[in-house]
Amino acid sequence: MQTNFKPYYAVIFTSTQTENLEGYAEMSAHVENLAKQQPGFIGIDSARNAIGITISYWESLEAIQQWKQHTDHLVAQRKGIKDWYAYYNVKICKVEREYSFKERF
Repeated sequence: MQTNFKPYYAVIFTSTQTENLEGYAEMSAHVENLAKQQPGFIGIDSARNAIGITISYWESLEAIQQWKQHTDHLVAQRKGIKDWYAYYNVKICKVEREYSFKERF
């Protein structure tokens, strides 16, 4: 049991892409690096295949809102809507607890 666990927030971004992905990889790497520099950022997980899933972790709702309004992130959002995404959905969730398993060797 974790005795020092502090609840945090997860932003879950799911998407499907268009066929036009020119500049997408570069912008994705850029905004991920920027997010890592933002106050309140904790971490990120991402997977992409037929459906892309990116989950970023934040200390507070205020930190999430500040990231959403970051100038370069706003540019990426507009470009995503215009060119890269056929669909996306964002969920903001409070993580009350977590647990994991790791096989021992």
